[in-house]
Amino acid sequence: MTAGPPIDDIHFDDAPNVDSVPGPNTRALLEKQEDIDSSAVAYPNDIPIAFEEGKGATVRDADGNTYIDMFAGIGVLNVGHSNPYVLEAVHEQADKFVHTVDFPTEARLELIEKLDEIAPAGMQGNNRVVFGGPTGSDAVEASIKLAKYNTGGDGLIAFRGAYHGATTGAMSVTGNKKFKGHYTPLLSDVVHAPYPYPFRQDKSSQEAVDHALEELKAIVEDPYGGLANPAGIIVEPIQGEGGIVTPPKGFLQGVRDIADENDIVLIFDEIQSGLGRTGEWWACDWEGVTPDVMTSAKALGGVGFPLSATMYKEELDTWGSGDHAGTYRGHVVAMRAGTRAIEYIQEHDLLAHARDLGEYIQGRLQEAADETDRLGQIRGKGLFIGAEFVDSDGKPDGDLVDDIQQYCFEHGVLVWTAGRHGNILRCIPPLVLTHDLAETALDVIVDGIEHAVDDA
Repeated sequence: MTAGPPIDDIHFDDAPNVDSVPGPNTRALLEKQEDIDSSAVAYPNDIPIAFEEGKGATVRDADGNTYIDMFAGIGVLNVGHSNPYVLEAVHEQADKFVHTVDFPTEARLELIEKLDEIAPAGMQGNNRVVFGGPTGSDAVEASIKLAKYNTGGDGLIAFRGAYHGATTGAMSVTGNKKFKGHYTPLLSDVVHAPYPYPFRQDKSSQEAVDHALEELKAIVEDPYGGLANPAGIIVEPIQGEGGIVTPPKGFLQGVRDIADENDIVLIFDEIQSGLGRTGEWWACDWEGVTPDVMTSAKALGGVGFPLSATMYKEELDTWGSGDHAGTYRGHVVAMRAGTRAIEYIQEHDLLAHARDLGEYIQGRLQEAADETDRLGQIRGKGLFIGAEFVDSDGKPDGDLVDDIQQYCFEHGVLVWTAGRHGNILRCIPPLVLTHDLAETALDVIVDGIEHAVDDA
């Protein structure tokens, strides 16, 4: 097996195929989870499903119902569930060695070299990688530490609508006030600037960009801007949890220019948008803008293994031995999986596939939008797509999206929500989703939209 089977061969053949859901086995598992698991469990509250197995862009629940997966574990499974090319290396590595802290292994060094190969142009050949903890939050914490270490500053600039994680530093730069409200005080001197969101801001694309950059510049350069000693700016090139908010052209370059003019470290959070999700390796590649530091996780572990990395320009590699650490920075099974996932994307040209399939999905959604005033905007890049729903007055309508999600679940398609008001239908399927599966899934989604709008 040189590059694994083609994407047409790695899915369950019967998807979608569901009876009345949830079935009895699923209900029993959900009840047991409620009895013994944490009250912090969230996802089954939206879709009552208990998974049994997955293949490619399809999954089965505990009752044998088969679904098309348009969610991919929040963008984790870019090369699909149980990708055989990745798992071949996983089994081989697991039988030899699993945990190495940061001692050198072929698996570790191969992944570092592979990440340099696909890094944004301004990082290639000038790139260092530090592994820390296993989650995206850990990568964000490392990026904050690196910015402070190199600048001597302590202030941070983030953006409204941002999501960066659940640890203290990551929550500090996250925009969601309810999410972090019980845990304050967090990091001091964090300022949130407006993110360009033309649809919700009732501005043209250029007006939204100009406003966001003007506010950012004032925070940094106005003598009374309020932030005394900034160390870094952290931004999602496309906001994920915020609603697949895709900034107009010129925004990222403008942020880059302001960071350069003021000697501030620029951090791009590519945890959800990276590793091919948008049809380019990184969302920032669409504008050709390179950060100083970039975070990666989610899809980096290949088929769901926990692994995060912080990539940064070589000139920022001023840390001493042990200045950043983490027990699981030597998870060599995840590293082998990550390299294999990148190879699979390359060998099967999944970046182009994601772009083409994303255009098809957005086109189908646009056809649905032409039939109703309740689908306000469709946006995104590649297979990172959001559809924003509104009520008859143009206000966010999360209830409508909940109804669409439920309809899709009952008809064998798993979709999720996003946005500040839960009114964004989020489509982030595995990059191995085939055109036939996408067509079937969109038939269900469009029917779900029509059904929900008619019942509203």
